[in-house]
Amino acid sequence: MHRNYKLSSFVVLFALLTLAFGDEAANKAAPEKAVTVKGYVLDSACAFTKGLKKPISSECATACAKGGSPLVILTPAGEIYWPISGDTPSTEQNSKLMPFAGQKVTATGKVFKRGGSEAMVIDHVEAQVAAK
Repeated sequence: MHRNYKLSSFVVLFALLTLAFGDEAANKAAPEKAVTVKGYVLDSACAFTKGLKKPISSECATACAKGGSPLVILTPAGEIYWPISGDTPSTEQNSKLMPFAGQKVTATGKVFKRGGSEAMVIDHVEAQVAAK
């Protein structure tokens, strides 16, 4: 009986540990498939503090980015995608979006979501062609 008690205790302990830590991998930000995002490139400060739907101007977005504000992609639905590095240690990402500051772009890459934030490892970005 003593042996069965130890075995039962071990099984219960194992089950509790599995419940406690088993979903840890599932809770980590898992990359989704490569996706395409369309929107404006603007500085993150204006995206949040001014509630803009598009940049004031390319010059304004560029000046803020040169001042240190991270550039983001703002979709028509109001989603904000933060560009992130896929490398460790991480590297700055403003240089990828700087040529497109204030413009509409199409960006393709892997999207990560965590706590309501969306980030993208950008594989390709290009200016959107204006409809004729």
